[in-house]
Amino acid sequence: MRWVTFIWAVVIGACATMALPHLLIGIKRKTWENLFFAIAALSVAGIACGELAIMHSRTAEEVGRAIQWTHLPVFFLVLAIVGFVRFYFGTGRLWLGIAACVARLVSLVINFAFPPNLSFREITSLRQFSFLGETIAMPEGVVSPWTHLGELSSLLVLAFVVDASLTLWRRGTSEDRRRAVVVGGSITLFILVAAGLSALVHAKVIDLPYLVSFPFLGVIAAMGYELSRDVLRAAQLARELGEKERRLDLAAQAGGLGMWRWDVANDQVWMNEKGRSLFGFAPQDKPNAERFRSRIHSEDREAVRAVAAKALPVGADYETEYRVVLPDGAIRWLHSRGRVELGADGKPCRVHGVSSDVTERKLSEEALLESEMRFRTVADAAPVMIWMSGTDKLCNFFNKGWLDFTGRTMEQELGNGWAEGVHTDDLEHCLEIYGSSFDARQPFTMEYRLRRNDGEYRWLLDIGTPRFSDNGEFLGYIGSCIDLTERKQAELDHQLQNMELARVGRVTLMGELAASLAHEVNNPVGAMVTNANAGQRLIARGNVETEELNDLLADIVADGHRAREVIEGIRNMVRRKKTTHALVRLDEIIRDLLRIVKADALTRKVALTTEIDSKAGSVMADRVQLLQVLLNLTLNAFEAMSVIRPDARRLVIRADRNGEGEVLVRVRDSGPGFPSGIVEQFFEPFFSTKAEGTGMGLTIARSIIEAHGGTLSGENCDDGGACFIVRLPEAKEDKSKTVYPVHGGPAELKEITEEAPRML
Repeated sequence: MRWVTFIWAVVIGACATMALPHLLIGIKRKTWENLFFAIAALSVAGIACGELAIMHSRTAEEVGRAIQWTHLPVFFLVLAIVGFVRFYFGTGRLWLGIAACVARLVSLVINFAFPPNLSFREITSLRQFSFLGETIAMPEGVVSPWTHLGELSSLLVLAFVVDASLTLWRRGTSEDRRRAVVVGGSITLFILVAAGLSALVHAKVIDLPYLVSFPFLGVIAAMGYELSRDVLRAAQLARELGEKERRLDLAAQAGGLGMWRWDVANDQVWMNEKGRSLFGFAPQDKPNAERFRSRIHSEDREAVRAVAAKALPVGADYETEYRVVLPDGAIRWLHSRGRVELGADGKPCRVHGVSSDVTERKLSEEALLESEMRFRTVADAAPVMIWMSGTDKLCNFFNKGWLDFTGRTMEQELGNGWAEGVHTDDLEHCLEIYGSSFDARQPFTMEYRLRRNDGEYRWLLDIGTPRFSDNGEFLGYIGSCIDLTERKQAELDHQLQNMELARVGRVTLMGELAASLAHEVNNPVGAMVTNANAGQRLIARGNVETEELNDLLADIVADGHRAREVIEGIRNMVRRKKTTHALVRLDEIIRDLLRIVKADALTRKVALTTEIDSKAGSVMADRVQLLQVLLNLTLNAFEAMSVIRPDARRLVIRADRNGEGEVLVRVRDSGPGFPSGIVEQFFEPFFSTKAEGTGMGLTIARSIIEAHGGTLSGENCDDGGACFIVRLPEAKEDKSKTVYPVHGGPAELKEITEEAPRML
């Protein structure tokens, strides 16, 4: 029996048998992996034919032509392997596959351009030997150097397959990894086996014919096995899908859902029983796309068409609501969801959808919308400003009164946008009340300033009330606001009147005090004058007695001491000593100030902060008097902040230069600031907003600073609080003659610390 012919014929038949069904599948379904598998199987069959022709050749010319034509199916085999791996795995560096195909194409051109073929430059003889009971021929001659180009192509194919398999292994599922091992591993293994056998045959290490078709038959078997698994799995999935569709149809019927499918290519629409009922089609009707669209209400038809036109080209899902008009004239609202399925050519082939009747919901929404419109009409006509918020604390409605007041649009106010118009001094307190009341679901009342459309801040009284549904579910808040500015101004005017009355009372009291002091001083001074006159009369008579004169002088001295004590009391109150100015560093004097007021700040819960510019420099001043002024301002600030929350009490002392030859010291608090229009009155004698104050503290402080050639002023800050500013000439050099002769020691600082509260 001719076993060689038989075995190779079996290989050819097996490859052709495996190729034909996949060729039909690939052409019909346009699946590239099936097409490339069919090409690969037919190429292996062609290689087997070439090997059989080589073994049965009788002359050198015959074997040369046989080898030459065998390189043609080898080229298609390389092309098919690269294409199959690329489309079946979806991985691999494309440039490697292209390089392998190009190298094999170039070798194919050289194969036919330079006879006898790519493998031999010259065939000198035929070597005949017995193989499987037959005498076969093998060529011998000079090997062509172009053979290495074919080997390079095989190497590139091997690299491409290995790269694609490793990538699929890393990225894929367990099924993908199995494919990588079965297909990628078999291709790699059999390429190596084929290359090894060919090399051994060329080197005459083994006495065998070319057996390239047999290793690649293993590759075809592995590829065919995987494709067959996919076909079987697809059939199983189809059966499962059919079962799921039946279950889905049953569920859709139970849920009142109408299912439909549009075959775009054939323009046929399939509907289940509920779908036909929703659209008004009889069981015998065969609707198409046009009849389907004709059921849609004319006013909604264009909107539905636009939604579908947007989804069809890209295969996207879509969702829409529209009205349908039934044959009996009834109108029904439908909610539809659709999914577009694209074919292999990227064009829509089918559209699956489901529709449900939402007529009752739409009617309820329309009734709710009508109710909301009535509410908005009433709210806009109300003489107060109305707002509403949801359960997320964000405002979702403002009436016309609010929008007209602020001059902003609804979009600008929604959410937390309304807070942009609240005065910065009131915002934190406002949000705190709103947030705490919201969390507790309790009504609240608060006052704050809101910017009007002309830029003026107006005081509002805001009353918020929680909203609940019939079953007790919290829905948010509704609030109303009224303008309190006139009432606030009336309260401020009343406060100013009370302050003025208090000032008049203090002036009257100080007048009485001055009269009392004058009386106390006049008594000893009058006695001194009387005794001096008596002494003069005694001297004029010429009968002066030494003892009598001594008594007069003693009385005068006693009365002088008594007057000095009265004046000393006034001096201790006003504390104006003539001292020598010396060079004083601002950072040192502020450090002394902090040491003095530290305990008081802790008691009053005031946060002290200093901002001292390193270039602030020094001034020529009396250290004690300058410290006295800063102490006065600091304690005043402590008093001003006593009316606010302890956690909001902040005092900042800042020292720097203004570039005009002046050194500035700012004492800034976070208190309520000065009442409008009375800043300068604070520096007038006997003017004070404190019931226990003398009204002389700031007057004395200003006189001290002016005596140093500077100025003292006060102002309200934009973001709240008051600020006193001390301006002094910057010291260029030390012109002092004496360094703190009276006031420099710790004892004097202690005296000022103890005395300052009484002066203020």
